[in-house]
Amino acid sequence: MASRTNPPEGAGVSRRGLLVGAGAVAVTALGAGTVSAQAAEVADFGPVTVRPGDLRYENLLRGNNFRFAGSPDEIRVVASTEQVVRAVGEAVRAGKRVAVRSGGHCFENLTADPAVRVLLDLSPMDEVTYEPARRAFSVQPGATLGQVYRRLLTGWGVTIPGGGCPEVGAGGHFAGGGYGPLSRRYGSVVDHLYAVEVVVVDRDGTARAVVATREPDDANRDLWWAHTGGGGGNFGVVTRFWLRSPAATGTDPAKLLPAAPQQMRQHALIWPWATMTERQLTGLLRNFGRWHERNSAPGCPQNGLYNVIHAGHKAGGTVLLAVQADADLPGVDAMMTEFVTAVTAGLDLPAPLVDLRRSLPWLHRLTWPGSGEPGDVLTRRYKIKAGYLRRSFTEPQLATIHRHLINDTGGAHSGMLLIGYGGQSNAVAPGATAIAQRDVIMKAVYQTIWLDDTEDKANLKWVREFYRDVYRETGGVPVPGPVNDGSYINYADADLADPVWNTSGVSAQTLYYKDNYPRLRRVKARWDPRNVFRHSLSVEAG
Repeated sequence: MASRTNPPEGAGVSRRGLLVGAGAVAVTALGAGTVSAQAAEVADFGPVTVRPGDLRYENLLRGNNFRFAGSPDEIRVVASTEQVVRAVGEAVRAGKRVAVRSGGHCFENLTADPAVRVLLDLSPMDEVTYEPARRAFSVQPGATLGQVYRRLLTGWGVTIPGGGCPEVGAGGHFAGGGYGPLSRRYGSVVDHLYAVEVVVVDRDGTARAVVATREPDDANRDLWWAHTGGGGGNFGVVTRFWLRSPAATGTDPAKLLPAAPQQMRQHALIWPWATMTERQLTGLLRNFGRWHERNSAPGCPQNGLYNVIHAGHKAGGTVLLAVQADADLPGVDAMMTEFVTAVTAGLDLPAPLVDLRRSLPWLHRLTWPGSGEPGDVLTRRYKIKAGYLRRSFTEPQLATIHRHLINDTGGAHSGMLLIGYGGQSNAVAPGATAIAQRDVIMKAVYQTIWLDDTEDKANLKWVREFYRDVYRETGGVPVPGPVNDGSYINYADADLADPVWNTSGVSAQTLYYKDNYPRLRRVKARWDPRNVFRHSLSVEAG
C-alpha cells in the first residue's frame, strides 16, 4: 500500500532520460559489487536546475497526487551525495526552504508546501548494489521498489519486506518504516536496515554527509535509529541506505537478506455489494479482525499469509477479500483455506463474482506497472487516512463503518481497507526502532480517489467525516488504547494536526510515534539544530 503511480520503466521517455540523455541508465545489479559499464555516466550528470518558465518545470513539479503542486524557485535534480550537499548548502546560505522528493508518492503536501523554495528531486539516484566492505546491500533513495526487488532478485536471489506497489520510491518508504506482503513473515523494511548516509546541516549552516549505522558503538547511531520509522523530511536528506538482516552472518550476499519467493500463491474473492447486508459486511470485517487476533504472534505459522479486505463504498459495487503467500510455504493451501473459511464463517454470503486461487511468479506481481494503484491513470487526486489496530473494531465502530459505506455522499472509488500486519513485525521492541507500534495486528486505511478538482470538497468531506466518526469516542483520531494504536507516518495525514478534525488533545506526532517521540525530538535537536528540514507533520526540535 503506501504507494501510487509513476510512469513504468520503458514506457516512453523516462524523467531521467529526458534530463540526462539516452545514454544514462540505471545501475544494474550483476553480482557482488559489480555494476554496468554505463554507471560511470552518472558521475557526469551535473545537477539540473529547472526554474519557472523552463519547459521542464511543469513536468517535474508534481508528485503522484495531483492535488498538490508547489511553486518553488527552482527544482534541483541531483544524482550524487556531493550534489545534494552542494544544493542543500546553497539553499541554506540563500535562506531558502528546502524539501526533498524521491518517488513523489507523499499523500500530503509535505514537499509542495508554498513555503518551499527549493525542491530536490532525487530520482536519478537509483543505484542498487552489494558492498562487500559493509556486507550490506546499498540502495539509493530514488530507486523505486520495483527496481529494488528486481535487482536484488536478479543479482542475488534475495528481497526485502517492502511495499506491494512497485512505483513508490525507496527514500520515503524506507525512512517511514515501510511494510508489505512479506512483513508478517520478516518484519518491517527497517528491521533490516544496517546503515544510512544522510546530508545534514550543522548549526553554522554547513551541509555535510554523515554515515550512521546500527552498530552499538557508533557515535552516530541515534541518526540511524531516527530513520527506522521516523519518517522523511525530518533530519536531513538520505542519500543511501544499506540493508542487512540483523541475524545474518558470513560474506555470502545470498544469505544476508531474506530469500525471495519463487512464486506467489494468491486467493481472491469478490462479492457484489448490491446483495450484501449490514450483518454480512460487518461480519466479514469482524471475522477478519478476529482471525488476526489469533494468528499474529511472532513465530506463528500463519505469519506467511498476507491478507487484505477492501470494503469499498456501495457505489463501487464490490467487496474484495484477498490472501497471498510464498507458494513454497509449507501447508500454504491448507492455511489459505482455513483463513477464507474463518473470515466467511456464519455469514451466508451471496455467491461471489470471483473465486480464484492461482500461482504466479513473485517478481511479476511486485514489479508489474500500475499494480496496487488507486484506479486508472486519470484518477490522480486522493486523500488517505489510516490507523493501527491492536484488535478487531468495536461493535459501534463496525456499525459506523457500514453507515458511511452506504451513504449517498461516497463515490465509486471511496472506501476502506483492512490490511493484515503483526507477526514478525511485533518481534521487535517498541524502542529498538522508531516504529513504536509493535503489538498491532492490522492497519486500517480510509480512502477516496477522484478525477477533477471540482470534486475536491465533496470527497474530502466524505473521508474526513468517515474517519472522525469511526474514532468519535477518542476525539476523532485513533488515540492509543485497547483497540486503536495511533497511525502510520507513511500514510501522512495533515488532519491529525488540525484541531478541527483532531479534538483528542493528543498531537499528531504522538499518534505517529507514541513514546518514541521525545527521543526523536532529541535526535532532531542534535542533527538539525537550525530546523532546516520541516513540514506540517515534522518532528519538532527537543
